Amino acid sequence: MPSKTYPIEAPGGFAPVFALGSDDGSGHLAVVSHGAPLPTVALAPAAPAPLTGSASNAKIAGPFEPTPLAPVYLTLTGEWSGTVRVLRSIDGGATKHPLTIAGSEWAVFHSNACEPVWQEGENGAQLYLDIAPTSGALIYRIAQ
Repeated sequence: MPSKTYPIEAPGGFAPVFALGSDDGSGHLAVVSHGAPLPTVALAPAAPAPLTGSASNAKIAGPFEPTPLAPVYLTLTGEWSGTVRVLRSIDGGATKHPLTIAGSEWAVFHSNACEPVWQEGENGAQLYLDIAPTSGALIYRIAQ
């Protein structure tokens, strides 16, 4: 592609030029061009299949392994009462910890909901639902 030229106008007789670039991998500047585009954040892999189901008795549902850096949405529907907690594990489910924020419980539900509950930053972390209905039937879905 031929380069374009532009006239330099008075009074300065010069024009400032700048270029964007990035590290070429050896500590040198690689100016952005068709052959060396500006690096960008890679797109996240496809979202995992949603974790869905229903419960009328206490159970732990999961695991759901979220894609890092994307919000996780929880949907709870049905005619039910009780408690649903989102739990997190980094050891394949051997230990599950409740989500907290500033030391207080987070992602604990007592009624229907549809909202983002978490954004994971660690590869391989898994989410579970601790479902404890006291009556009725709950339908759940956790997805990205």
